[in-house]
Amino acid sequence: MIGMDILQPVVALLAWTMVMWVWMYATRIPAMLRAGLDAKAMVGTTGASLRAQLPETVSWKADNYNHLHEAPTLFYAVAIVLAIISEGDGFNTSLAWAYVILRVLHSVVQATWNKVAVRFALFALSSVALMALILHAAIAVFGLHLHG
Repeated sequence: MIGMDILQPVVALLAWTMVMWVWMYATRIPAMLRAGLDAKAMVGTTGASLRAQLPETVSWKADNYNHLHEAPTLFYAVAIVLAIISEGDGFNTSLAWAYVILRVLHSVVQATWNKVAVRFALFALSSVALMALILHAAIAVFGLHLHG
C-alpha cells in the first residue's frame, strides 16, 4: 500500500520500547531484592521513590523507558498522519528510520554509560528528524507546497 512504509519504523520503536521495559524490570527487580525491598509491603510508592534506594544504573533504564513515552508520542502521531495521507514512503520513511535509530542509540547510551552530552546530541538529532517529519506532514495536510 502506498505510503505505508513509515509504519515499519513505528513498529520498530514500539518493539524497542518493550525491550526497554524488559531491561528495566530485569535490572530493577534483582536490585530491589538485593536492597531488601519487599514490593508486596509497598503501598502508594512510585518509581521515583525507589531512586534513592537503588543504584543509579538501575534508575537509568526506568528513566529511559519513561523518555520513550514522551517525544516518541509525537513521532507515532506524525507517522500515522503521513501514512494515512499516503506520504509515508521515500524520504519520510528514511527520516522515520533515522529517528528510530537515534532514539535506540539514545536508549543504549542512557541505560549504560549515561553521558549527558552524548545523550543530548542524540536527542537533539532525533528531534531534528521529528521536526522534519512534522514539517512534511504540515506541508501535505495544509497544501503548503512551494511552486518554483
